[in-house]
Amino acid sequence: MLKVKKISDIIGSKVFTDGGDYFGEIEEANIVDNKIDGWRIKLARSSKIMDSLKGAKGIIVPHQFVKAMGEVIIVNKSVVPERELVEEAKTEEINI
Repeated sequence: MLKVKKISDIIGSKVFTDGGDYFGEIEEANIVDNKIDGWRIKLARSSKIMDSLKGAKGIIVPHQFVKAMGEVIIVNKSVVPERELVEEAKTEEINI
């Protein structure tokens, strides 16, 4: 049986990657044409992901990357940019 949740019940839920890393908490839902388009997640200061996204306080995750919703939310690990890719992008911006 499909269990329906209210968006207000999801706000504040803890988010983890499918690799088991703590990601942050749901802050807000982005709704387009009466459907959930994405989730704004406030990054946890203690998370390893914060190192990859230097200076970012949050990230918007498209709903298609959400794998499970229950007591916690599980998102696909590919949502998190790898540190090397972020550093390469910054280097390319400087060289341009």
